[in-house]
Amino acid sequence: EEEGEEEEFEEAETDAKLRRHVNLVFIGHVDAGKSTLCGHIMLLTGNVDSRTIEKFEHEAKANGRESWKYAWAMDITDNERLKGKTEECGIAVFNTENKRFTILDAPGHRNFVPHMIGGASQADVAILVISARKGEFEAGFDKNGQTREHVMLAKTVGVRQLVVVVTKMDDPFVEWKSERYDEVVSKLGPYLKQVGYGPNEVKWIPISGYQGFNIRERVPKATCPWYDGPSLLEYLDEMKPPERLMGRPVRLPIIGKYKNRGTMAMGKLESGTLKIGDKLVVMPNKQPVVVDKIYLESSSLDIAEPGDNIRVQLSGIEEEEISLGFVLCSPDSLVPIVKKFQASVNILEYKSIICAGYSCVMHIHSVVQEVTIDELIAVVDKKTKKVTQKSPKFVKPGQTVTATFIIENAVCLEAYKDFQQLGRFMLRDEGKTVAVGIVTELLVT
Repeated sequence: EEEGEEEEFEEAETDAKLRRHVNLVFIGHVDAGKSTLCGHIMLLTGNVDSRTIEKFEHEAKANGRESWKYAWAMDITDNERLKGKTEECGIAVFNTENKRFTILDAPGHRNFVPHMIGGASQADVAILVISARKGEFEAGFDKNGQTREHVMLAKTVGVRQLVVVVTKMDDPFVEWKSERYDEVVSKLGPYLKQVGYGPNEVKWIPISGYQGFNIRERVPKATCPWYDGPSLLEYLDEMKPPERLMGRPVRLPIIGKYKNRGTMAMGKLESGTLKIGDKLVVMPNKQPVVVDKIYLESSSLDIAEPGDNIRVQLSGIEEEEISLGFVLCSPDSLVPIVKKFQASVNILEYKSIICAGYSCVMHIHSVVQEVTIDELIAVVDKKTKKVTQKSPKFVKPGQTVTATFIIENAVCLEAYKDFQQLGRFMLRDEGKTVAVGIVTELLVT
C-alpha cells in the first residue's frame, strides 16, 4: 500500500510540473457569493466530494443557512461559518486540462481588507464576483461598497487580468435576463476602465454559483439564449498565462513563517528559480541561508519557478529572526534597504487635505509599515504628466502628486521601473485606502 501511495505522490508531482500554474484571487463585495463559487468549483473539479458537500448541507441547514453549503468548503473557521463571512484568505487548489490553479478566497468585508491585500498581492488573475440580485450589485458598487476598493487594490498590487463573474443570475428577480446583466456591464465597465483595466484585460461571464450553471459546463441555451461565450473554467483553461521573470535574480517576499523540523518561510516566488541547496540571503538582516526543502501545496519540489506560492525550509536562520516583509534574495543581487523614497501617488479619498507631516500605513508587497510624507514636491496632471504646481502646501482627493516619504523602520523595496512587484504600494488610514502609488526613486538618508 505504501508503494502505491508513493507512486500517487510522484504522479501528483509530475502532474503539477506539466500544467502551467496560475494564482487566482476571488474579490468582490461581502455576500456577493465568492466562497459559494469557490466551493462549487472545488466540487466540479473533484477536489471536494459530494458526500462532504452533503455533510455541509446538513450542518448549514441545522444553522438555518442551507444556501451556504458550498461556501463552507472555503470558510474553515467556526466564526466564518456562523457569520457567513470570510476573514482570512482560504487557499485551495484545482486543475483544469492545461493549468493548475491556486485559489485565494479573499474576504469581502471592509474590516478584513488587509487580509484581502495579502491575497491579491499573491495573485496573477482576479475573479471579481458581482451579485446580479436586486440591491446587492448596487450595495457593492456604491461609494462605501467593497467592489470599487477591491478592483482598485487588485490593480495596485499588480493583478493584470480581471474576470468579472456576474453571479446569482438564477435569482427570481433576474431569471437569466440579459437586461440586468447589461445594466451591470454598463455601470461597472467605465469604472474598470478608469482604474486602468483595458478591454483586453477584462472578461465578463454570467453564472449561477449556487446552481453551478456556466462554471464548468456552458449554461444551456434554453436557460440563457443570449450568452455565446465560454464557461468560467473553460475560459480560465484557455487564458494566456502570465509572463514569468525566469532569468532574473531571486526575489521572494515572505508572507508567513513557522517552525517545522527547521525554519519554514512562505511566499510567492516573484522572480528567479529556486533549487534545493541554493545559497540565498534574507534581507534586510543580511542573513545567509541554505534552501533545504521546497514545498508547493502538498508536493515537494526540486525546483520552484516564478509565480509559485511555496514553502521553503531554510537552514542558517531561526524562525524568530524572520519578519513578514523580509525578502529572500540571490547573494549577488540584494534587494535595497530603504528608509526614504520618492513616489508618484494618486490620492483617492480622504476626509480633508493632506500636507507634509501626514502619517498613515503603507502596504508594499508583504510589508505593512507606518510612513510619513516628508515633502510634497509637485502636483502632476494625470493625462499630460506635466507639473501643474510646484511645492504645493497641500493635496486633495483626485490629485496626483510627487512626494518623498520616510518609513519608520527600514524596509526592502525597489523602484517600480526596476522591479514592479516591490515598487507598488497603497496607503491606508482609518480603514480606508487613501492613496495608491509607485516608487520612483530610492533616496539615501
